[in-house]
Amino acid sequence: MQSRTSKLIRFAKQWDLQIMVIPAILFIALFSYVPMYGALMAFKDYDIIQGFWASPWVGFKHFDAFFQSPDFWRVMRNTLAISFLKLLIGFPAPIILAVLLNEIRNAAYKRIVQTISYLPHFLSWVIVSGFVGSMLAVDNGSLNMLLESLGWIKEPINFLSNADYFWSILISTNVWKDIGFSSIIYLAAIAGVNPEIYEAASLDGANRFKQIHHITIPAIKPVIILFFILSIGNLLSAGFEDILLLSKNPILLDVADVIDTYAYRVGIGSYRYSYGTAVGLFKAVISVTLLVLANRWARRSGQSLW
Repeated sequence: MQSRTSKLIRFAKQWDLQIMVIPAILFIALFSYVPMYGALMAFKDYDIIQGFWASPWVGFKHFDAFFQSPDFWRVMRNTLAISFLKLLIGFPAPIILAVLLNEIRNAAYKRIVQTISYLPHFLSWVIVSGFVGSMLAVDNGSLNMLLESLGWIKEPINFLSNADYFWSILISTNVWKDIGFSSIIYLAAIAGVNPEIYEAASLDGANRFKQIHHITIPAIKPVIILFFILSIGNLLSAGFEDILLLSKNPILLDVADVIDTYAYRVGIGSYRYSYGTAVGLFKAVISVTLLVLANRWARRSGQSLW
């Protein structure tokens, strides 16, 4: 009882801070929790005429249809392959950039590099996809022109119509777009390290690589673990906008169709709303499971979300 009273007193003293949090709570409740009732559509044969509540219950019919679909293994293969590539290449990239930026001693040059690396993040995927399409175009595409001038190819390559190049284009574009902005958090963590620690290490004979290994990396380890846990939880979120805009050619469907684009294409494009909801709910359940498992693993190292 005393503990509850002390919490109420502390809440009353912080009334101004609590009021600032209310809009965020309302936003999350309105746009994240209230729409959750729509997940029931996965267990119904939704009909626009009958409405949401009057549509008949069908149990796990749509889940069975998805698991038995000939597209299931193709979609899962693409989703896992693209997600693992993004995790393998895209996850360490901002960490490496943050460490490299921290080693730059020229403040003006460092600001220029940071600004250039941040800019792509603020471009929409529509603009980025148009830029990539122009650069990889068969006619007057800068990459084809460069390769031809170097004598590496004799004829222009249609990169965006060749399934062999799609994953490489997708991953490299994602890294280029997000590496700068994602490095901000790691740079902030590095900035919290006392400079005297580096000075002491330098006096002890540690070179820059040893200082990075023994000071910088351990300093940002909690942040790395935190974002790694979140990345594992999003393992089935291979992407949507980037894949949808970069894979406009139907030839790429075999290597570009992931869970999100499949749910959009079949669920909304073919008006199979219940089926699309079932696919999305399947992804959500697996993602939460992976998040819990990753958090349990991280807890052994003393760093976890909860």
